[in-house]
Amino acid sequence: MQNSIQVPEYNLKVVRQFTLATIVWGVVGMCFGVFLAAQLVWPALSFDTPWLTFGRVRPIHTSLVIFAFGGSALFATSFYIVQRTSYARLPSDLMASIFFWGWQVLLVLIVISYAMGSTTSKEYAEMEWSLSIVLAALWLVYTWLFFATIARRKVAHIYVANWFYGAFIFVTAMVFIINSAAVPVTLTKSYSAYSGATDALIQWWYGHSVVGFILSVGFLGMMYYFVPKQADRPIYSYRLSIVHFWAIISIYIWAGPHHLHYTALPDWAQSLGMVMSVILLAPSWGGMINGMMTLSGAWYKLRYDPILRFLVVSLAFYGMSTFEGPMMAIKTVNSLSHYTDWTIGHVHAGALGWVAMISIGSLYYMIPRLWHRESMYSTKLIHIHFWLATVGTVMYLAAMWVNGISQGLMWRAINQDGTLSYSFVETIGASHYGYVARLIGGSLFAFGMILFAINCWLTLRDNRLAQPQGDLQHV
Repeated sequence: MQNSIQVPEYNLKVVRQFTLATIVWGVVGMCFGVFLAAQLVWPALSFDTPWLTFGRVRPIHTSLVIFAFGGSALFATSFYIVQRTSYARLPSDLMASIFFWGWQVLLVLIVISYAMGSTTSKEYAEMEWSLSIVLAALWLVYTWLFFATIARRKVAHIYVANWFYGAFIFVTAMVFIINSAAVPVTLTKSYSAYSGATDALIQWWYGHSVVGFILSVGFLGMMYYFVPKQADRPIYSYRLSIVHFWAIISIYIWAGPHHLHYTALPDWAQSLGMVMSVILLAPSWGGMINGMMTLSGAWYKLRYDPILRFLVVSLAFYGMSTFEGPMMAIKTVNSLSHYTDWTIGHVHAGALGWVAMISIGSLYYMIPRLWHRESMYSTKLIHIHFWLATVGTVMYLAAMWVNGISQGLMWRAINQDGTLSYSFVETIGASHYGYVARLIGGSLFAFGMILFAINCWLTLRDNRLAQPQGDLQHV
């Protein structure tokens, strides 16, 4: 079958560009995170400078790690995968180039605008209406590039990874456009088209869909290609992958109201979000189990293959965070965990343990193939990077779990006369050592990213690793 299909020359330029952008933005985004962690230990690090305050730097950090690092990883891998599994080149090299450079310019404008204090204050959607229109326009270009490639495919079958990428692309566009509806006042100021509890509900319908469809569904598409490739094994169950796909996209979009427990949102909507979140555990673990079981008969490779370790450990973190999320959506648990550092730990279990590690493993797989190298420059550096990322993530999560549970218990502790046992300042003081531990864990992870960038740079400049540009077009 494969030999009977004429393989085109794929557009690898845009894949290389987004691969390099992923590395650069990954280092920058993680360093911003370390700076924020340091500010919680030493608040004076803002230097009384408005654009260095925590409230302005935090949306810069979240946007860089989601849209710059995570987005670039998704763009690079989706363009890499869709061309190979479809045996078709992207429909337009010009539009691919416009999309890449347009996305980089948008990211720079986002950083500048947030530093200047120009935001909507909506989580993961802080960009004002003018930048939102630019993002939506660029997303339409990406949508066309991806789906037009599938439409041009030389095979009838659409590989399951492309189903996940397609769902992430479509749903992200839908929820972002609806949530970003606004009434402009000036070029840099607008007011939401919604108000009150409606605004909050639509925001978290979008906000959790970002977590669900960008940071989960999109990266599951990455998993379904690179785990079988690196393990050199077929996916454990193709039937499970299809059931997993339809189940997760049907349920994930209903989970947003669990962010609004004990608020003005109607109780039935809160309960619906809780129930759908608990149900979500099944399809989430279906993907994790499918990825893990793909290594059946190949577990021994983990002894010497650090790239496979990145991919498999990311699945372990995915399984852990998608168990923790439904548990935290239960109202009684949420009454303890919400607004505490436990939530921060949960988010980073997915962001660092799942999203970053699956992206790093995938890029380690792609880079030698994209630049025609026999291997990465240093396998030892990959081993070191793996342990820095793993230890750093575990330290980060443990610190936030301890802090979060302590904060929740202290906030709800009351004296016999009904007064609070602890002031808010006392809970901050009790969290100090946890913030120190988070700073150390985050610094380890960021240092691993720097080693990643160094290893990649050495790989690209060392001509001794170069190999003839043979047929790299096969799937």
